[in-house]
Amino acid sequence: MVVGPEIDFTDPVNLGPHILAACDMIDRRDPRLAGATKETVDPEWFDGAHFVVQCERFGLDRDDVRNLVIGLMAERGTDLSSLDDRCRLIDSIGELRREQTGAGRWGLKLQRRIRDIGTYAAIWPQAHFIHIIRDGRDLAASHLKTVPDWGYRTIAEAANGWLEIVTRPRETAPDGRYLEVRYEDLVARPRQTIERMLEHLGLPWDEAVLHHAEHKHALFDKPWGHPAAEAAAKPLDTGRRGRYRHDLTPAEIEEFERIAGKELQHLGYDLSTPDPGSAG
Repeated sequence: MVVGPEIDFTDPVNLGPHILAACDMIDRRDPRLAGATKETVDPEWFDGAHFVVQCERFGLDRDDVRNLVIGLMAERGTDLSSLDDRCRLIDSIGELRREQTGAGRWGLKLQRRIRDIGTYAAIWPQAHFIHIIRDGRDLAASHLKTVPDWGYRTIAEAANGWLEIVTRPRETAPDGRYLEVRYEDLVARPRQTIERMLEHLGLPWDEAVLHHAEHKHALFDKPWGHPAAEAAAKPLDTGRRGRYRHDLTPAEIEEFERIAGKELQHLGYDLSTPDPGSAG
């Protein structure tokens, strides 16, 4: 199986032409796209440039991206503005990587879009969805301390966002195509957890999955500023579990648990406060 990092494909409106223009601008080293980060790229062109960068993290080169976009625009007769067309583009990207690597299946991170699983399940009728759920308090600490430029900005926002993303897919997921696993189980008991994941996907066990850091991946060669690239190139680490205990204040922890404590308990997480209240 070949799995890439996230690819953002919901913006801009004219995604196809925007990507093609961004490819040309990157080729000629247009200063408006220098650095490929929000701080350095002209806001008008960030979405297209970032899409190309994310595809390169997955292992595609710029000509691959161009050819897929041009081909699909011609086939569909559109500029890839609809969600269905955009998902078809993602499907063509995944299929190309599957063919290039000889993998049986391909995968991609949906991130917060997992809350709209019903929509994506209808567009991708053969897709399976694995939802890796992390302790929401650790997620809040990560967003507030590590990625404040694009993550949740307050405890309340993090708690309510986590609660929606954790519970909503469970209500709308298609039968037999959705699996929940806890991040903490993945890093503490990787063999048992990954066995469940591969069984869900209909894939055989392979010891290589326990040694991901020893294998080549495009993300390691072309991280392009990905915040998790360095960590992804290392063996599984249990050290980030429970980071909220030292990264959040007692008041912040209490606020999170007041909003989402019931769901934390439902997922098997212990609470710091005795009564999380009625929320969640």
